[in-house]
Amino acid sequence: MENYKILIVDDEPDILEFIGYNLAKDGYEILKTNNGKEAVSIAREQVPHLILLDVMMPEMDGIETCEQLRNLRELDNCIIAFLTARGEDYSQIAGFDAGGDDYIIKPVKPKVLMSRVKALLKRQGKLNEQLKTDDRLIYIKDIIIDRDKFVVTKDNNELFLPKKEFELLNLLITKPNKVFTREEIFQSVWGDDIVVGDRTIDVHIRKLREKIGEEYIKTVKGVGYKFVN
Repeated sequence: MENYKILIVDDEPDILEFIGYNLAKDGYEILKTNNGKEAVSIAREQVPHLILLDVMMPEMDGIETCEQLRNLRELDNCIIAFLTARGEDYSQIAGFDAGGDDYIIKPVKPKVLMSRVKALLKRQGKLNEQLKTDDRLIYIKDIIIDRDKFVVTKDNNELFLPKKEFELLNLLITKPNKVFTREEIFQSVWGDDIVVGDRTIDVHIRKLREKIGEEYIKTVKGVGYKFVN
């Protein structure tokens, strides 16, 4: 198994110890902190593969922490999963809006958490392998996607896209005018073994439209989405 590095961020010492112990048993390298500000600093220096992030923390909550993490270019390929007791729909939407890749509600059984972690890291590995073998650059209209650097350029301006937004745009743009069903998008971007909320795709599509323009991604009602060439 690749030596994956995981950062756990939670203000409850018992949670840090419990989750850290179980992940370390599976061979992961574990980093821990109890606050969002320190999490940003550690992530910048250590560049973890996965961050497990609580929402309710003093000083800087998990949503703001996630937003700051997503502004760090060195973390473009880092997975951020919220691990929190906040299960309300609006909390989950806020988490995905901030750039989260997954949302896991506490309490969660250790075996279930380990499976989710493995699924997230497996998905990351598949994406990395795909990016190594595919053509590096995609040109369409005034948009350029650099798959090696995870960079999107529009009208010669570099856009910041969190990892899942990048994957979603990359999927749609590789087959212009093809309608991708919601099931195809979930499978390609999130994977069969990752459970996400029903609003997840809608949130990511909305964020993409805000950045590249409303006219590029069309909704096919009752089916899915397509990139218009």
